[in-house]
Amino acid sequence: MLAEMMRLIRERDLCVLATSDGNRPYCSLMAYAPNAEGTELYLATLRATRKYRNLLANPAVSLLIDTRETRPREEAQALTIEGECRVIEEPGRRAAACRLLSAAHPHLAPLLARPETAVLCVRPRSLLLLRGVHEAHYAALEPPAGR
Repeated sequence: MLAEMMRLIRERDLCVLATSDGNRPYCSLMAYAPNAEGTELYLATLRATRKYRNLLANPAVSLLIDTRETRPREEAQALTIEGECRVIEEPGRRAAACRLLSAAHPHLAPLLARPETAVLCVRPRSLLLLRGVHEAHYAALEPPAGR
């Protein structure tokens, strides 16, 4: 089932990002691009946003990726990812993430070129795949070495 979850991450390119400020949740529709393995998801946002302020205060996030646009409602899948989000500061990693984002989402090029744009990396810690309304599959992921 983990392979199906990772395939869904690699095949889709939009998610809902949930952040929080204390006990106040906040959701944002986001374009993303995963690395080849699906173990890192890259996103971009302006630094003067509520989501960015939330991420600085609390890097724990949740993402929702779903198939409602491509499957009948009774067959829809929803993947909830719990993870940690960090700003990519290292120039080489940032450039690589920008290349992936630009390739998947050419319309993001102007945003990615702005100096006030933060490029983000979400590393999943757990995955929950819902298939229809009754079938659920959970997977806990090992943190990367050195973390």
